[in-house]
Amino acid sequence: MKKITALLLALVMMLGCAAAFAEDPIELDVIICEYGNNTRDWFLGSGMNGSNFVDLFTAANPDVKLNLQVVSWSDVHKEVSTRISNGNPPDILNIDTFSEFQADGLLLPVTDYCPEDLYQDFFPAFMEESVVDGTVWAVPDLASARALYYNKKIFDEVGIEVPATWAELKDVCQAIKDFYAGDVYGIGLDLTEDEGQVTFAYFAWGNNGGFVDADGNWALNSDANVEAVECIMDLINSGYANPSPSTQTRYELQDLFGAGKLAMVFAPNQLPQYLAEKGFDIEFATADIPHNEGATGSSVGVMDRVMAFRDDAAPDQAKRNEAIGKFLKFFYDPANYVGWVSMETFLPAVNSAVGALVEADPSFEAWLNVLGNCRFYPAAKSEWADVRNGIVVDVEQRALTGEEVRPLLDALQTKIAGN
Repeated sequence: MKKITALLLALVMMLGCAAAFAEDPIELDVIICEYGNNTRDWFLGSGMNGSNFVDLFTAANPDVKLNLQVVSWSDVHKEVSTRISNGNPPDILNIDTFSEFQADGLLLPVTDYCPEDLYQDFFPAFMEESVVDGTVWAVPDLASARALYYNKKIFDEVGIEVPATWAELKDVCQAIKDFYAGDVYGIGLDLTEDEGQVTFAYFAWGNNGGFVDADGNWALNSDANVEAVECIMDLINSGYANPSPSTQTRYELQDLFGAGKLAMVFAPNQLPQYLAEKGFDIEFATADIPHNEGATGSSVGVMDRVMAFRDDAAPDQAKRNEAIGKFLKFFYDPANYVGWVSMETFLPAVNSAVGALVEADPSFEAWLNVLGNCRFYPAAKSEWADVRNGIVVDVEQRALTGEEVRPLLDALQTKIAGN
């Protein structure tokens, strides 16, 4: 009897241990933005050499279950806002801005979940773009840099040189307009809600202006910014730019450029791949973004982020944070991350990926140098989302209808900064 009792006790203990080891995996809801035609396939299809990120991650981390969605950029802000309103934010979010979530107390500090070796692998300049009150609230996903692309055939036919200044840009556009009698536009400008803020940055930073002053205070209505927006409007009103800048997005401009209907376009380093995938066959080159006389030029760096939301109801915060760390560790592992960055032709956010990318494509190193001279949006400031929308809707699009630029920028400055 004692032997039976002992055996039963041992069996119960074994079953208890087995149950402990068979705990349900920690579930993480993940939202990834759709960067291009390959994003969904890479994460959920067969784009990783016949497999996908979710399946490979699950095989390597059976204690974590990913509920991963790929959401288009046009829908992601609404999707996240709805989930937050319903009390169901994602655990991990890939998106461009973070400050509004941080200001509402929704995010975890990066040091709560990011492994130390990975934390040290990120480019410090990128990490600085997500700091509020001395704390890092998001990690960089990837980056891109912008340059001026120009059609070499058009420039050769017209007999013009690549413009370095605004005055030269206007002269070049006038020559193109005269030569082609309006059949080819000189410069592409996107004033839509997609990238109107980027166009503002090209010209404001190229006039020693910008979103904030040297002390980090909003300076939206500076004289330099007024002059920058007036330059944009002059290019449009003179017939030098595409005919519908308030509705034609960067992608439509890239199509016009590929079709030979646009001589110059501001675009990221992904443009060559985009043109190739669309079947365009033109000879083009890159140049620095034109600036005003007496000002210094600057490229525009665009960086997206990965962030983790708080979940105070999670039964085991430590295990949840560890699971988030495992996601990041697997994603940024060069064996995975290099394929992701090169597939969508982005610039990496971690040092460990650089060597492999340069080895695969030596021209990639030139873009790293461009990125080193980039300026970034002041996205760490909680008002950034309102500034972004205000620049496009309240300033640029109203200026297109003939309203004066200075009062529009004054109104936006007052709305954002109260002065």
